[in-house]
Amino acid sequence: MQPLFANRFTKTHNNVKIIGMKHVLLIATGGTIASKPEEGFLTPKISPEELLEYVPELKSICKVSAIQPFFKDSTNMTYQDWLEVSKIIKENYDNYDGFVITHGTDTMAYCSAALSYLIQNNKKPVVITGSQQSIYLRDTDARANLLNAFIYASSDDACLTHVVFDGKVISGTRAKKTRTKSFNAFSSIDYPEVAWIIGGKVKYFIKEKASDPVFYDKINTSVIAIKLIPGMSAEVLELLAGKYSAVVIESFGVGGIPSDENAAFEKALKKLKKGGTKIIMTTQVTHEGSDMGVYKVGSIKHTLGLIEARDMTVEAIIGKTVWALAESKTDKEFEKLFKKPVGMDRF
Repeated sequence: MQPLFANRFTKTHNNVKIIGMKHVLLIATGGTIASKPEEGFLTPKISPEELLEYVPELKSICKVSAIQPFFKDSTNMTYQDWLEVSKIIKENYDNYDGFVITHGTDTMAYCSAALSYLIQNNKKPVVITGSQQSIYLRDTDARANLLNAFIYASSDDACLTHVVFDGKVISGTRAKKTRTKSFNAFSSIDYPEVAWIIGGKVKYFIKEKASDPVFYDKINTSVIAIKLIPGMSAEVLELLAGKYSAVVIESFGVGGIPSDENAAFEKALKKLKKGGTKIIMTTQVTHEGSDMGVYKVGSIKHTLGLIEARDMTVEAIIGKTVWALAESKTDKEFEKLFKKPVGMDRF
């Protein structure tokens, strides 16, 4: 990969010390930011070289090289794709000072969570960005988001994995898409933004630390998420027995399982557990997390030994689960890994 922008140097006032620019690798995967109309629909078509031409200011910020592993709408992205992105970063980690990934917004939070678990304790920043409108349009958020991503990736204090969007720097395990069309599409859930980018400068609110990265190259995607709705039959859970390694159940409010005189849900969960399926409980409510110790309907957590995800986002729960499943052999090992704080998931 050849740099798209030539290196420049900054000299101190006494012309003695010469410091080279940061060298950042762009990993372009497609998404709205790289889309153009085709047969009446937006389709990823814009190359990374074209993307960078829309942001000439980058020439004064960092040196950039680029790679395009695939062109995809983010709806079509899978954990295997994010594993491939992680592999690219691992293979190039020693050659670059930071990494920027352009990605569609619909599954961006899943990507940021996945990379937060596949790449841990990385001193060099991994930054994911994208846009609500294509970069080829005149009035778009794409150019600002791409520029800000490189500004953050070039910052001396940047580390770990983050989403940079609408001037916000959001922890990879805390990002969630909360608006479908507005430019301020992403929110940091139950955790402050790490930084804001204002006037081309990074204003930090939280200084994070990292040192030697740990890369993981295995995942187990035998995971399904089920959202409870009022009146749902427990038969839905029974159908999952023996088919998945883990089931994430999105319950109501602070959390619980419907109970009746037949104890249908409890029986279904016992069947899942007996078959070796891990059961992780969470809430459908976006903020403040679950607390299954409040109501009697939540007492089943202790009765059956269920794992409660508390205030983790669903995206982070799924990302952590596919990682922990691959790294564990027993239920005890899985639960230990799942409860281990990684990034800002603060289990």
